[in-house]
Amino acid sequence: MKNTIAITCVFLDIGGVLLTDGWDHNARKRAATNFNLKLAEMEDRHHLTFDIYEEGKLTLEEYLGRVVFYQKRPFTRAQFRRFMFAQSKPYPQMIELVRKLKAKYGLKIAVVSNEARELNSYRIQKFKLDGLVDTFISSCFVHLRKPDADIFRLALDLVQAPAQQVLYIENTPMFVRIAEGLGIRSILHADYRSTCAKLASFGLNND
Repeated sequence: MKNTIAITCVFLDIGGVLLTDGWDHNARKRAATNFNLKLAEMEDRHHLTFDIYEEGKLTLEEYLGRVVFYQKRPFTRAQFRRFMFAQSKPYPQMIELVRKLKAKYGLKIAVVSNEARELNSYRIQKFKLDGLVDTFISSCFVHLRKPDADIFRLALDLVQAPAQQVLYIENTPMFVRIAEGLGIRSILHADYRSTCAKLASFGLNND
């Protein structure tokens, strides 16, 4: 019975759903290897400052100044930025799936994502997400980040859809539970095939 109300809007995470994560532990580990940095030291500094960077309260240059360039390095900021941005890769099947469902069912598509401004803007432009997504509720724009439930409440206000008409696709279990606590039906994304099957159970068929 829970799936009888039609879905009119889909909330999406970006990292882990439409694209790879932008700047996660694995990307930082690769950066440490590539630039001969001490990973543990970089991770400590990262965790002290990353939340406020993702909330749009630090620029990328300020973040890098705290985490990498607090001492002289044999590489430039531009080299490091290019490496950071190059870690982003698309999941073409998922992007095309959302594109098809949007066209077929007339869905509103909104991103609800924790991303820092410069990386978020790069990913939107590089992978043409602005041609797919109607509204970006990115942490860097709204100064809220998951797991704060207020980011979902704000997203509902911005899309002007009741929670019961929204479906959220997310790969982090905690964030799925928080959305469901607000009455937003959710899919814990693991892979393309299983998400297609779950979408069909909500009346969104990819065929």
